[in-house]
Amino acid sequence: QVQLVESGGGLVQAGGSLRLSCAASGSISSLIMSWYRQAPGKQRTLVAAITKSGTTTYGDFVKGRFTISRDNAKNTVYLRMSALRPEDTADYYCNGRLSVAMDGSWGQGTQVTVYS
Repeated sequence: QVQLVESGGGLVQAGGSLRLSCAASGSISSLIMSWYRQAPGKQRTLVAAITKSGTTTYGDFVKGRFTISRDNAKNTVYLRMSALRPEDTADYYCNGRLSVAMDGSWGQGTQVTVYS
């Protein structure tokens, strides 16, 4: 399994933007790559996913504000977040798996805090 390292989190004012990165230790070309988030006291939820062919899926709460992308040559996945809201505050985790039936690899998370 690949090791995943997230970066790019931080403190941002509501309405602002952030770009999260997830760097893998090996090839991601055959993996479904996803971003999840977990707020304090809440369950981890899917933010966005991208298949190896580039098909994307987003959580309903994204509403066109976030974009997931992948660069297989760099073994990196990105999550561009804009129009951020305080309710987007959470730890954001990267996941890579061969199929949806597998747990795959998880990163250690990066914290995003949005203040109003």
